[in-house]
Amino acid sequence: MGCLGALLFLLGGLGALAQICEITEVDSTLVERLGQRLLPWMDRLSPEQLNPSIYVGLRLSSLQAGAKEAHYLHSLKLSYQQSLLSNDNSDSEAKPSMGQLALYLLALRANCEFVRGRKGDSLVSQLKRFLEDEKGAIDTLAMAGLAFSCLKLSNLNRNLRNRSTVALGRVQEKILKAQTPEGHFGNVYSTPLALQFLMASLRPTVELGTACLKAKAALLASLQHKAFQNPLMISQLLPILNQKSYVDLISPDCEAPRVLLEPATETPSQTQVPEFIHVTLKVSSTFLSYRHSVSVPVSSSLEDVLKKAQEHSRFTYGTQASLSGPYLTSVMGNKAGEREFWQLLRAPDTPLLQGIADYRPRDGETIELRLVGW
Repeated sequence: MGCLGALLFLLGGLGALAQICEITEVDSTLVERLGQRLLPWMDRLSPEQLNPSIYVGLRLSSLQAGAKEAHYLHSLKLSYQQSLLSNDNSDSEAKPSMGQLALYLLALRANCEFVRGRKGDSLVSQLKRFLEDEKGAIDTLAMAGLAFSCLKLSNLNRNLRNRSTVALGRVQEKILKAQTPEGHFGNVYSTPLALQFLMASLRPTVELGTACLKAKAALLASLQHKAFQNPLMISQLLPILNQKSYVDLISPDCEAPRVLLEPATETPSQTQVPEFIHVTLKVSSTFLSYRHSVSVPVSSSLEDVLKKAQEHSRFTYGTQASLSGPYLTSVMGNKAGEREFWQLLRAPDTPLLQGIADYRPRDGETIELRLVGW
């Protein structure tokens, strides 16, 4: 059955005794290594790379980045206040998205800054407009569930309590049904937010307790294999490993002790000669066809492969920045239209779960870029 299978079996038996979603203490060394991966990202202070989720994740964890953390929040404030509070709408693309604005407000609250007055009204009003425009497009169950949890626990509108309870039950049911045999909710990268929601659940059941224990085992196995490299995913996972969620920011504890992170020490490379891998890039659709092999250093990202192909062939591509990293918007001059996206696949038909900046192709792989609808 294997070590992981045996662990899941034992946890499943223990889960029959639990009715709430609890993530018990995790090895502190493992958590520290995860936090260390965020430190280099805190040096990236350009507007397109600033990520409020990094700050929120650290404040809801047992870790801190000292002066670097304070400087990062200061940079967030300068960038977001300049873009959000400006009356100039000529550069609307530079303005943050709904998700970015929501995380920025959480970052302020995580530092016990409760924005009020005209500035606060303006920020919240913009978020409300975003929600009104986007409510029909929400497909992230966990984030919707966290919003419902905050609404209910804040007791802001008692008339909505019954409707919130029904909505929470539906979200919980759908997330639990999405659990894979390995224990993830959907996939490894959607599991952290799903667990944040389930940890705040007000509907305890035996099924919930068992599911969370299985998910914890799956996450720990993924951590051992260094699956989490993306800063957004890491920042969503750190609170869970400290038994916290975004819901805890209703009443943040800004005086809780946290361990100062030190940069990871790197072992010097034993060889000075770089090794290379060969990756084939393929584009196929009704209107274009492309296939070309490129050579890149070992451990290169898929984005490095795209850059190399663009340098030495007729291949071209375009990207757009997001909190999860850059994502493809166009290939060979063809932009994804409404309800379309450029899907990344490992040939012949295995969709990649990671983005172009995170996925590391192996030698001999063929990566296909395919325009699909949703």
